Amino acid sequence: MTRSLSRRYLLFTVFVSGWVVLTVEIAAARLLGAFFGTGNLVWATIIGLILVYLTVGYYLGGALADRWPFPRVWFAILAWAGLGVALLPLVSRPVLVPIADAFETLKGGLLLGAFLAVVVLFAVPVTLLGVITPFALRLDLRHPNEAGRVGGRLYAISTLGSLLGTFAPVLVWIPWLGTRRTLVLHGAVLVLVALEGLRRTEGLRAALRLAWMLLPLAGLWLWAARAPLKPLPGLLYETESTYNYIYVVQRDELRMLYLNEGLGVHSVYHPRQMAFQGTWMHFLPSPFLNPPPFGPANVRRMAIIGLAGGTVAHQAAASFPGVEIHGFEIDPAIVEVARRYFALDDIPNLKVWTVDGRVGIRRQSGPYDLIVVDAYRPPDIPWHLTTVEFFTLLYQRLSPQGAISVNVGRTPTDRRLVDALAATLRQVFPVVYGVDIPNTLNTVLYAAKHPQAHPRYLAEHATRLAASGASPLLVAAVTSAAQHPSPPFGQGWVLTDDRAAIEYLTNLLVVRYAWESGIQTITSPEVEFP
Repeated sequence: MTRSLSRRYLLFTVFVSGWVVLTVEIAAARLLGAFFGTGNLVWATIIGLILVYLTVGYYLGGALADRWPFPRVWFAILAWAGLGVALLPLVSRPVLVPIADAFETLKGGLLLGAFLAVVVLFAVPVTLLGVITPFALRLDLRHPNEAGRVGGRLYAISTLGSLLGTFAPVLVWIPWLGTRRTLVLHGAVLVLVALEGLRRTEGLRAALRLAWMLLPLAGLWLWAARAPLKPLPGLLYETESTYNYIYVVQRDELRMLYLNEGLGVHSVYHPRQMAFQGTWMHFLPSPFLNPPPFGPANVRRMAIIGLAGGTVAHQAAASFPGVEIHGFEIDPAIVEVARRYFALDDIPNLKVWTVDGRVGIRRQSGPYDLIVVDAYRPPDIPWHLTTVEFFTLLYQRLSPQGAISVNVGRTPTDRRLVDALAATLRQVFPVVYGVDIPNTLNTVLYAAKHPQAHPRYLAEHATRLAASGASPLLVAAVTSAAQHPSPPFGQGWVLTDDRAAIEYLTNLLVVRYAWESGIQTITSPEVEFP
């Protein structure tokens, strides 16, 4: 015998469904972020398609409610939506593994197809969740004169759930449980709410007909705890933080830090090697734009914005004896990984702040002789670290002979991002110089505060450093910086806090390169020993 559905439980169900919709959206971004990054193109695709799915769900919800206005139908839809949400990590796995292979083999066409396939995976559960609120309106409506008030109440309750569902996954569930278990947990909550609703309205027997769903949910919970999110050869460690999917890969004795989609190696560590091919050592030469006499002892204090695993800090400590290093890293989980796997605590005179780089450097008085900005990862570039105002702040924190180094991605045919950053730096610094890192798609921009600084001094300093017995790593870095100047800068956009079109530039760079030659690494290359 069918019992009436209490308004209180109906509102609770609508609240939970609104909560889960936003949780799925956040989790979708994290699930895809491990392979495609967290840039605005990814977010726009996810948000846009989820809105499409909800639109379809709203329409279907109204139609189904008019045809079968029964609580048992409503709760059955909710239960299937919950099972669909919980199955997302398992169903997406056969697609995500080929995506990892696509990145390794640079098959741009497969990559695009896999990305679209993964996004489509969210169509069924999100569409079913979209059915819930308009269906609830039909169930809750007692009189036509109440339609406005009932509809407003239901959508307010749903939106309130979505509001809380925006923050809880980021602040609690994903850092605590991980993306996969977060999805399984919230899918299970939907199923349990549906089963209880069926018990209340149709009796225990009706609830038991769908209780079998709890068995695969339990299996999914156990599976999600063991299976790696992104299985890779040599995977040593993986974790998820508020900001990133973090994983460490070991090949022989070399450890490499990857974030999210794995486009580029963010840090490397080897117990007996310090000099690696790649970008890291090329951050060190910018102070040697200063006129002689200038030596390693003149670099007494430096800051690194984007500390990551500490590769630059290791090299700087070996190149500038006694240097005090301030490292700024927004993600505390990366710092913990660096301490555990990249010997971060072995770096002398290193102080670490887990804070946004711009906020952190503003809190320090300086002066710094070298500031490294290694926080750009196309297409995910923090716009507030690219502007005239930001570089003015760095200028104010430099000593009279201070300089900065900024790592910028490019393609073989598109240097607009480099040109824009160079144009922006030239608004603040009297001397700006670019170094194209050999065998990579990176340009490191140097900007010096001293008005008489000049790139011609790099070669002279390299000779002096070699003769004085300076670190071979530093000698190699300064020599390379002198030998690999970037082409003359083009006319670039000047970026400001009011108008920083960094997303436009990075999207053009990525899309054009993918169109021309397939997705390839546009940050740091694979690591080799010289």
